[in-house]
Amino acid sequence: MPKINLRTFVVLLIGFVSGVIGWIVGALIGGNYAEQFVFNSVRGYEATGQLGFILAALIGLISGWWFLFKRKSPSMSR
Repeated sequence: MPKINLRTFVVLLIGFVSGVIGWIVGALIGGNYAEQFVFNSVRGYEATGQLGFILAALIGLISGWWFLFKRKSPSMSR
């Protein structure tokens, strides 16, 4: 049971860290290139930062789950 709890915590940590990275990248892109972009009633770097956080966190959660919880295929060695 503690192994599942540790894996769950690591998946959440991966999702949060990737979300923060996406937030920073989104804010940099929005501040430099997408000044007219509107999302969630804000525009520019604030909007792209929010969108970057959401997308990167989802990607981080899905990829973290995929790598830590997928079933291992049986070995083909003899």
